Amino acid sequence: MAFIIIGFIVLALIGYFILKNNKSKSAGIVANTDYKPVLLQNISFYRELDDAGKLLFEQKVNSFLAGITIEGVGTIVDDTDRVMIASSAVIPIFGFKDWEYRNLTNVILYPDTFDGEFQFEGGSRNILGMVGSGYMNGQMILSRAALIKGFSKSAGKENTAIHEFVHLLDKSDGATDGVPENLLAHEYVLPWLKMIHQEIHKIEAGKSDINPYAITNEAEFFAVVAEYFFQKPTELKHKHPELYEILSTIFMQDRAGD
Repeated sequence: MAFIIIGFIVLALIGYFILKNNKSKSAGIVANTDYKPVLLQNISFYRELDDAGKLLFEQKVNSFLAGITIEGVGTIVDDTDRVMIASSAVIPIFGFKDWEYRNLTNVILYPDTFDGEFQFEGGSRNILGMVGSGYMNGQMILSRAALIKGFSKSAGKENTAIHEFVHLLDKSDGATDGVPENLLAHEYVLPWLKMIHQEIHKIEAGKSDINPYAITNEAEFFAVVAEYFFQKPTELKHKHPELYEILSTIFMQDRAGD
């Protein structure tokens, strides 16, 4: 009987290691996928990088796609969609040596806008993207139309997918409050909050070019100006130099250069 039990244990261990090895091989296949042509065609952030930066970006894109499930509801997800979603995730954290979105497991892609009940047909639909909470925790929903527009030449200062991933960064310290405390040194917190409220007053007075959606609350302000920072860095630095500098500190990226 003892020999039989030992035999079962050995077989179980062999099965475990075979399964583990197969999973590793499968992950390696995903991680080595060549998305360079899609990146070159669709992601201007990637095109502006030097060769070393491009390679690092590709690695981060593959790492993201290897760990996050992307599924379509009412639409088919293709490689361009996957690359745009992954790039939206990588762009805000590109300056960090090591970062994983531990508060995300799934990205759900809808064909277009949706409502508060997650319906994308009929009714009043005005939501472009959202980070789930409660029973939807760990999931992000994005409009495919908004995703594509964010990487088009007509995007301007807006990029919905980047906006939502910045919310995830904000949320990573336990609170989606516009103050990413694990990315911002303590001595910058009060100046950052002061800057937020000063700029909100300017937006309310019609004296700012920042999207008025930023006045919703501090969290939306952070996500909106982050879009501006990544979409139009030179313009942001020229029009809002102090805001640019603190965002550059938060994201550890000097997007506009000198």
